[in-house]
Amino acid sequence: MLELTDVVKEYRVGGQRVCALDGVSLRIEAGEFTAIIGPSGSGKSTLLHLLGALDSPDSGSIAFRGEEIGALDDDRQSEFRRHRVGFVFQFFNLLPTLSAWENVAVPKLLDGTGLRRAKPRALELLDRVGLGDRADHRPAELSGGQMQRVAVARALIMDPPLILADEPTGNLDSKTGAAILDLLGDITTSGNSVVMVTHDMTAAHYCDRVVTLRDGRIGSITAGEHARDRAGVSDVVPAGDERAGVGA
Repeated sequence: MLELTDVVKEYRVGGQRVCALDGVSLRIEAGEFTAIIGPSGSGKSTLLHLLGALDSPDSGSIAFRGEEIGALDDDRQSEFRRHRVGFVFQFFNLLPTLSAWENVAVPKLLDGTGLRRAKPRALELLDRVGLGDRADHRPAELSGGQMQRVAVARALIMDPPLILADEPTGNLDSKTGAAILDLLGDITTSGNSVVMVTHDMTAAHYCDRVVTLRDGRIGSITAGEHARDRAGVSDVVPAGDERAGVGA
């Protein structure tokens, strides 16, 4: 579904060149839950931004269903972000004056759909994430886990094929975080792909694949616990192996 080929991204910091990503090649398949891990400065957030068309690579290509994202003009990139990608953030990013269902509906409003038309779908998604009885509550009336569930529902409102989650459990206790990971895993059963950046190896092993970045390069790819449960796979797959979904 999504393929990166020899992606390079550099920044200038204090007059010095910093290579955030150095020749990264990776495939994300439909219905796959992928974790991106690595130490601070390894390129995790940069990779997530590129996948979501929030930034562009300096070289290499990123193709979504065969279409080069970098070749799109600004309007079409904006449309890609609105309709093809859902974002889930560590700190929820909910609007405090809106109810849960109104927060879920915000992307629809930005796309020109009125609240009345957006409400049924927003309520349906809140029910899907287990918050049907909290639809009229504002964020201040919700727990951290409930707010993250609202954020997941909001990410799904445009029916995007790709969900990008940046440390979605980083602000939650372990039990609540596990529930959010189960929810993200359930999303992939509908064919959505989820890519999650995390520092937490326990969280990473909820995924189908764990991609480790080191100094802007893919160091290794392993099967997560979910994949092992389904297929009995436990061995490490080196970067560059086609079985791992990584280009040569």
